[in-house]
Amino acid sequence: MTQAPDDAPAERADAARNRARLLDAAARLVADRGAEHVTMHEVAQAAGVGKGTLFRRFGDRNGLLLALLGDVEAEFQEAYTSGPPPLGPGAPARDRLRAFGCALVARVADDADLGAALGRQVLCERRNASEDRRAFHHHVSSLLREAGVEGDHDILAHAMLAFVSLETMDYLRNECQVTTARLESTWVDLVRRVTGTDER
Repeated sequence: MTQAPDDAPAERADAARNRARLLDAAARLVADRGAEHVTMHEVAQAAGVGKGTLFRRFGDRNGLLLALLGDVEAEFQEAYTSGPPPLGPGAPARDRLRAFGCALVARVADDADLGAALGRQVLCERRNASEDRRAFHHHVSSLLREAGVEGDHDILAHAMLAFVSLETMDYLRNECQVTTARLESTWVDLVRRVTGTDER
């Protein structure tokens, strides 16, 4: 039987409700137990939907965690795209670059930061290809361009973001015992060197 066009919006609304219910359940479980201990079966059960619905909606556990990460990262994206300076607009590009990297370092160092906790549970290649990480890259490359940096802004942005990646930050903090203050200071120094400013 052919579906009437009027039925389509109802299906979309139902799918949106299921998505919201699943993400809400996942967020509660992650907050209670940590992302590393949450299974797809538990999320479906907590949301009151079949596991098949969960897999159809998100594909796999990485897809679910990435969707949840996207919701969590929305607040940070709002801060660096339209929040108060120096992280948001209204400050010179160099100051915004400093603030952005220092904010990422602080988030990785904060055990309560859900974005960092979720990111650690997602495969690196999936996380790096996510919309949030592409937004980070676009932001840094745009600020480099705005700051008048000469060179390949695209690759320079990748190089700078590699320093503040979860893998690099966790290694330096946990294996090398580098303090958060030293990491932030190094990011500021990196921005100074890349942008060609003399101030320290």
